[in-house]
Amino acid sequence: MQRRLRDKGYFWGRASGVYDDSTLAAVWGFQKSQGMPPRNVADAKVLRLLEHPRRMRPLVPGGARDRVEIDLRRQLLAVYRDRRPVLISHVSSGAGVRFCEGGRCRVARTPEGDFRVTKRAPGWTTGPLGSMYNSLYFVGGVAMHGSTKVPLRPASHGCVRVPMDTADRLYRLVDVGEPVYVRRGRG
Repeated sequence: MQRRLRDKGYFWGRASGVYDDSTLAAVWGFQKSQGMPPRNVADAKVLRLLEHPRRMRPLVPGGARDRVEIDLRRQLLAVYRDRRPVLISHVSSGAGVRFCEGGRCRVARTPEGDFRVTKRAPGWTTGPLGSMYNSLYFVGGVAMHGSTKVPLRPASHGCVRVPMDTADRLYRLVDVGEPVYVRRGRG
């Protein structure tokens, strides 16, 4: 199963045969991309769909050939190369709750729109809102980055959290200037 998930662009850990956190995050991403509710198990339906998955429809059909798309409704990120998804990941975006930091209060939202990666920060960095791994900034202080906590619900201050194994692959694929499309997705 891990090898199939890797072949389809969902899994970037070591194929160990162990159903670990990296495998679980990949299964969640696969389930979301197939229109299934994410569950903690890979049942017979998941295994059948891995044989012949439904093609993922882009959020921005006329978007750049190489791009990142972030679907806030499904909590899903896809990296496209030559208009084909090569990396698909479960994510956790802005929680939509009010928070205060440094005397300034705001709502934790991931901004929607068309952006470009403006800055890369390799490895671990720590800011006033927490630690981030392999950050790819796309609007102000908002980045796609690795995190050890990527729950099924929106939980960040506005950044787009991805699983750690995925963060390494994402950082290798995406460079400054790459388009990033953030949308609420289709209902």
